[in-house]
Amino acid sequence: MDISLEGKVAVVTGAGPNIGSGISLALARYGAKVACNDLDATAAKKSVERIERNGGTAVAIPGDVTDERQVLSYLDTVIETFGQIDILVNNAAVLGGRGVLDESAEFFSRAVQVAAMGNFLNTKYVGRHMAERGIRGSIVAISSSNGWSGTAGVIAYAFHKGGVNNFVRAAAMDLAPYGIRVNSFTPTAPTPDNPDLIASQGPGGVLDRPRPGGLGGATGEEPWRRPSRWSGDRMPLVPMGTTGTPTDIGHCVAWMCSDYARLITGCDFVVDGGARAKNFAYAPAAPSDLAGPAPLIPLDPAP
Repeated sequence: MDISLEGKVAVVTGAGPNIGSGISLALARYGAKVACNDLDATAAKKSVERIERNGGTAVAIPGDVTDERQVLSYLDTVIETFGQIDILVNNAAVLGGRGVLDESAEFFSRAVQVAAMGNFLNTKYVGRHMAERGIRGSIVAISSSNGWSGTAGVIAYAFHKGGVNNFVRAAAMDLAPYGIRVNSFTPTAPTPDNPDLIASQGPGGVLDRPRPGGLGGATGEEPWRRPSRWSGDRMPLVPMGTTGTPTDIGHCVAWMCSDYARLITGCDFVVDGGARAKNFAYAPAAPSDLAGPAPLIPLDPAP
């Protein structure tokens, strides 16, 4: 299959610097013109620069995905610049947080708001744009393994990612009569491969450089506290030895947005080396005993 997104225009929210940037680059490398949104204008600009460095066409559209007027404004900019929108990737999210005993109402509210309104407002207005013009487009929401199974220390993240999953199925039903497809993609702790990100924080990801105390933030010090997870050395938990990179995610999302996937809607796609599929009691072999996946097909060969 020769996947091509030539002639298509994509909007990616939360476009920097890890998963969002990787997806944006992939869409551009497969031929789409890409509008990179982020609350951080510098992050959006850097995503555009990465695309342009690799021969693509992109524009930065910074803005808050929870603000209806800002969403309408940056979508208007895309339409004025490129003429239409064929692809939407809802990636904007608030990461981190704490467990249910320690999370603040303010953080919980903001995290849920970004996911809820970000997916809703962008899907609503891009969906209307597509439906009015007869564009049989593709909308992808970025979920998380935390949206499908429980993880201690990220109660707000788990809540809103679970909501994303059913939003996708419901929106797919609403938009199916227009030939507009809505699907989700579930990443699982990808290892960063953005050269700028590696330069700033070093190589590796959470699998080979686990965060102290787990995924979430600090907990309280009350004497009745109990640990929520094993804190010592642990065996590898990924059957193929790696959960991949944003480039792996980008290849899959690009295919999801292509016409080869014309009848796929209301579905979730997972690129994680088998991490989510395994039984809770299954302990994969040591990395040295695994063949590993085929070599990565790179999208960012530029230094």
